[in-house]
Amino acid sequence: MTLIDRTIAFVKEKLDKAEGGHDWFHIERVYKNAMVIAQQEECDLTVVKLGALLHDIADSKFHPDASGGDETIGPKTARLFLESENVDKEIINHVINIIENISFKGGNFGQHFSSKELEIVQDADRLDAIGAIGIARTFNYGGFKNRAIYNPAIAPNLNMSKEEYKKSESPTLNHFYEKLLLLKDKMNTETGKKIAQERHQFMETFLSQFYAEWEGEK
Repeated sequence: MTLIDRTIAFVKEKLDKAEGGHDWFHIERVYKNAMVIAQQEECDLTVVKLGALLHDIADSKFHPDASGGDETIGPKTARLFLESENVDKEIINHVINIIENISFKGGNFGQHFSSKELEIVQDADRLDAIGAIGIARTFNYGGFKNRAIYNPAIAPNLNMSKEEYKKSESPTLNHFYEKLLLLKDKMNTETGKKIAQERHQFMETFLSQFYAEWEGEK
């Protein structure tokens, strides 16, 4: 087995029984997206592959703490695995930097690292948060947290701090305005931007239909 094969096996085991929007299939889709984008970019493909496979190995939102989620577990888990595989230290540090800097966190999170490989994996992850898959994942997570689907009396909060974003319990539909509809303009690569445009339009169409049905107009 190759390093990538062993990483896939490790991730599948760790994410067995994970919430449906953050399970192995999410990782697999992000990996596929990353491979599509990487074809058009000059990059270290090993770093991209490992970054995509390990980016959500222990998502902070599923490890609650006083801040709304422990952000150290994912990087620690990934580092221990990569060290056990005797991966080059420089590659390990690069992958950890990707994991630590990939998240949206309300759009108010300042990245402390940049690389083409991070841009690729970040775009790949963001693509899985929008379009038809993004809609499905959003409502799946809302159900997992027992949140209201929509409440017209609760407006989206477009100026949340990182902490407020992590602790938010607002209706699921608000998440479109607080994150999903913002991602199109935050893509890094040309390939990512092109794919995001189509997926963004699909969400706009969905929301128009949703509101029309809510009001009994369709």
